[in-house]
Amino acid sequence: MISIHIRKIEQVPFGAAVDGNKIFALSFGTNEKNVLENLLESLPYNAQFQIAEKQCAVSEKLLTTLKAIYDGKDTSDGFKVAMEHLSKYSQKVLKCVWQIPVGYLTSYGAVAKTCGGSPRAVGRVMATNPFPLLIPCHRVVTSDFSLGGYGGGIKVKLEILRRENRGYTRPKEIKTEAGVLLVHPVDEVLKKVAKKTG
Repeated sequence: MISIHIRKIEQVPFGAAVDGNKIFALSFGTNEKNVLENLLESLPYNAQFQIAEKQCAVSEKLLTTLKAIYDGKDTSDGFKVAMEHLSKYSQKVLKCVWQIPVGYLTSYGAVAKTCGGSPRAVGRVMATNPFPLLIPCHRVVTSDFSLGGYGGGIKVKLEILRRENRGYTRPKEIKTEAGVLLVHPVDEVLKKVAKKTG
């Protein structure tokens, strides 16, 4: 049975739906009710779940990792995510986006070029990503380096990217299961935002 764990860390609620060591959904937000609703929406249809009274070792480590990612830290914990209930295309896109390293981002179009489909199709997968932060949909932006959308809000997306900025200056190609993906330094978006607001 899937256990739902929610914990506030430094005023930000984080949530995880896990069964053993397998992750079914993740969420974070402004309040615990919102986090719970997001988790329930992301669970497989008809999945049995319970609200856990206590943290388990997996959820404890997972929620701490989510907070670290939210804070812009680089983590490489090998968590197992349950994607079997998602479409093959969604799985392909999510696995590709999972490979984007901290300090870099890519566009919906670049992901579409690597995985097939259209930028809009990639956007739909990002909008329903059941594993936010762990699978970094916040690192996917529009082709002109505008922020695009984000379930946690554009302001939150921008703040996470600011914390992830490592000062990289050159794009690079990364290898994914789906093919080669072109990624750009986070600074590209930050410059665009600075121009707009400045």
